[in-house]
Amino acid sequence: MHKDKLASFELALRDAGIEKCNLVAVSSILPPNCKIISRSEGLDHIKPGQITFCVISRSETNEPSRLVSASIGMAKPSDENNYGYLSEHHAFGENAHRSGEYAEDLAATMLATTLGIEFDSDKSWDEREQIYKASGHIIRTSNICQSAEGNKDGLWTTVIATAVFIFE
Repeated sequence: MHKDKLASFELALRDAGIEKCNLVAVSSILPPNCKIISRSEGLDHIKPGQITFCVISRSETNEPSRLVSASIGMAKPSDENNYGYLSEHHAFGENAHRSGEYAEDLAATMLATTLGIEFDSDKSWDEREQIYKASGHIIRTSNICQSAEGNKDGLWTTVIATAVFIFE
C-alpha cells in the first residue's frame, strides 16, 4: 500500500521478490518439459537487472475496503513434451479461493480444448476437474492467488501473482 499507484506496485513486486528484475509479460503457454520449482529456489536464480519473462496478474484499488485479487492458474499435460497453459485473472469482489479456482479452471479448460477433451462448460469446476484428470491427459492443475482489501484511508493497494520463467 502506498499513496502513489506506481509505488504500491513496486512494493508488491518487492513482496514477491522480483522488484530487481526487468519484467517482460508473456502470454499463457507453459513450455514443454518445464520444471516447476519453489519461489525460494527461483529467487536464487534471479540477478538484478535481468530480463525476466513472466505471466503476471495485477489488480489495484484506492477505494477503501474494496476487495481485489490477482491469480495465476496452471494446467500441466501428462505428456511432458506437450505444452500446458498458464492463465491470469484479476478481479474485484472475489476472495482468494474463488479467484484462484477461476484462474485454475481457465487454464485447465484452455488445455482441455487443445487436447480434444470433451466436457460440459456448464458443469462446476469440481466436476470438470475430475473429467480433465480422468482423461489421463492433464496431470496437474493448480493456482496461486493474492487478495487484499483496499486501504481504509484510500491508499493504493496492489496485489500481484506471477509465474516467472527461469532459463538454464
